[in-house]
Amino acid sequence: MSSAAGRTAAAQQLERLVRRVQAQARVPAVSAAVHRADRALWTCTVGGTGNDTALDEQTRFRIGSVTKTFTAVLVMQCRDDGLLDLDDRLGRHLDLPAHGELTVRRLLSHTAGLQREPYGDVWDTLRVPDADQLVAELDRAERVLPPGRRFHYSNLGMALLGRLVGQVRASTWAEVLTERVLTPLGLTSTTVSPGPRAATGYLVDAYSDEAHPEPPTDFGAVGPAAQLWSTATDMARWAAFLADPAAMDATGRVLGPATLEEMRWPVTVTDEALWNAGFGLGLILVPQGDRVVHVGHDGAMPGFLAGAYGRRGGEGTPAAFGAAVLGSSGTSAELLELPHRLLAAAVEHDPAEITPWRPGDPAPAQLRGLLGRWWGEGFQYVFSWRDGTLQARGADDPPGKPPAVFAPQPDRPDVFRTVAGREVGELLRLTRDGAGVVVRMHWATYRFTRHQEAFDGYDFRA
Repeated sequence: MSSAAGRTAAAQQLERLVRRVQAQARVPAVSAAVHRADRALWTCTVGGTGNDTALDEQTRFRIGSVTKTFTAVLVMQCRDDGLLDLDDRLGRHLDLPAHGELTVRRLLSHTAGLQREPYGDVWDTLRVPDADQLVAELDRAERVLPPGRRFHYSNLGMALLGRLVGQVRASTWAEVLTERVLTPLGLTSTTVSPGPRAATGYLVDAYSDEAHPEPPTDFGAVGPAAQLWSTATDMARWAAFLADPAAMDATGRVLGPATLEEMRWPVTVTDEALWNAGFGLGLILVPQGDRVVHVGHDGAMPGFLAGAYGRRGGEGTPAAFGAAVLGSSGTSAELLELPHRLLAAAVEHDPAEITPWRPGDPAPAQLRGLLGRWWGEGFQYVFSWRDGTLQARGADDPPGKPPAVFAPQPDRPDVFRTVAGREVGELLRLTRDGAGVVVRMHWATYRFTRHQEAFDGYDFRA
């Protein structure tokens, strides 16, 4: 089968997945998209909007809590610009009647212990507080768990972070979002209001084919947690950015790769017994096995469900790889699994091309003698020169495990800083004999030698 024919077959597989979920889960409208750097954008729409407009790629859906990922990026921008620290107390930046002791980091990771919603029965009345009321009633909201105790999801916490962004930027959350994220990334269909081409959201009856339109809601001061509307194409691009910012934002105009890496690092698991999902700084992390993780967020609002995830790691994963599924039903949970299935199917049926290996420059002369096998803590490690850097991995590490990567210290010859992988942040020190040969190394203070030695220096060759 030719490459073109294979891609056509893969696209048909993706479309079939979407159509099956739309039919079996009984969703009035579904819009899906897959973004990847090596292929044209793939999209699929099934159903109808429920109003006078036709369903197409430009139809907007409510994305609910996917909004939180945008607010989290705005907070990290403020941190990178020196406007706040993640360990700052909220009270340092906001005048609050209560909960000012909670930190930015804990609110981002949903480990602050703050109650889930603002004071009052917001999901019963569908009336949410404005900015002033949110703050005025904050002393009536509970801290239901001690800070740092465990994961506890909080829309209220994310609302406060949105207010924080507006405060330190001397603007509003919505204005900062448009100026600093949506416009630079070209997400022109992502807005705080539905616009004239939005789909109608429904509750589909469990025992009949009736689909009842849900009332429209404006989330007011809780907007930073769930307000946005968007298209599947915009959200697939956003998911690709969260997974691979270097490919989507090469100049780091929105956020640098190192900061996104920080956001993707797991802070907590969402279930103490089933470690099948975690939370970073504003991002949901869903392991897929074999060192593959999907990073993004789900969203739910009356009449709508959404999911946007990017894929990292694994053989066949292309650059800038993200998928989004938006649906006009508030009860079809199958929609939330579909982005993960689309990402997996795309890799299975149309993997990224394998990049040929090509010879590179030799290792610097002063490092050639240290390449090869070393022993540390009773285990073997292989030090090599790859892609212009000194690297190390365990001799028995599986192929997909990333190596440790070292960077030289300009002012300290024979000293390197571990910048990625095992023992990141720690130093590697080389010791040479009188002839300049590296005879011993210390990595994170552990001794490494060419032959296996006990901790007391006993050499098994003796």
